[in-house]
Amino acid sequence: MEVLAITDSHRCEVRTVTRPEPGAGEVLIKIGGCALCTYEQRMFTRQAPTPLPVVGGHEIAGEIAGVGSGVSPEEYPAGKKVAVRLISSCGKCYFCRRGEENLCTDISRGKSRQSEIPGSGGLGQYVAVPVGKVWEIPQDLPVEQAVFAEPLACVLNSIEKGQIQLGDDVAVIGGGIMGMLHVMCAKLSGARVTLSEPDPERRRIAEELGCDFTVNPMETDPAAFLKSITKGLGAEAVFNTTPISAVAAQAAGMAAPMGRVVMYSSQHPDRPMEISPNWLHKTETVITGAVSPSIRSFDRAVNLISKGLIDTGRLVSGVFDYHQGTEAFEAAIRPDTFRVVVKFS
Repeated sequence: MEVLAITDSHRCEVRTVTRPEPGAGEVLIKIGGCALCTYEQRMFTRQAPTPLPVVGGHEIAGEIAGVGSGVSPEEYPAGKKVAVRLISSCGKCYFCRRGEENLCTDISRGKSRQSEIPGSGGLGQYVAVPVGKVWEIPQDLPVEQAVFAEPLACVLNSIEKGQIQLGDDVAVIGGGIMGMLHVMCAKLSGARVTLSEPDPERRRIAEELGCDFTVNPMETDPAAFLKSITKGLGAEAVFNTTPISAVAAQAAGMAAPMGRVVMYSSQHPDRPMEISPNWLHKTETVITGAVSPSIRSFDRAVNLISKGLIDTGRLVSGVFDYHQGTEAFEAAIRPDTFRVVVKFS
């Protein structure tokens, strides 16, 4: 089979490797498409110093191409369209045994799915996975929308940490792909949503997606704006989806007493934030984080996309054939794009 490998800074190549065979309890997936996550983008630009070559990719969807022993071919027939939770968990660590497998100490991102070239393996034509990592999706769902199951699952894990109640005010900081998904999910949760984003085009798109208010933080203090529409309280839930550590303290200042602040994005570079312990003591505000998708959130993401409750089509910024890998990555790292999808044949 062929894979798309990152071989140097800003360079990809198509390489030929051995196609995996499904083992006992596994399903062979013919990958139809893989979205280029920020993690893969950082490998491409060498901000993430992964040894090269590497075959990344974990936001995938495709169709069943075969099954291993112990898997019913009637239940998992060839050609059935599926989304795949490619990230694995050990099932035996402290976190897994408490139902928080997204925090697994042995999480599989970066481990090899095939022997010749290391990496998560989603940027290839085939992958073999345990049957429990396969979710059926509608046959007519475009693959470039189905690949959003994994990033949407990450956002749903974050939304769960925010504990949004009907009628709450929610603030989302950052109008990138993850910020937009937070806006959509918060609206679906029954909240009034404010997005803080300096780019006017992204603010416009957020409003099209149902965002109630948008503010330019370069012109308007988001915390002051939120207090102006909430009788001085602030938002019950605040989600920081930016990688800018200086925004973290601002996020806390946007929260209402007893509110929840979720640090969704990883920070590059990571800078400490100053928080008054006395303020936390007096307000009972909760500051927490959210990382990776749980099995529960992945299942919910597949349901939301399959049933048309979340339309991810508006967030596809480009679709490229895998032979155009370098061009796809260059498009993905541009600041004006959301998700770029690589398709395989």
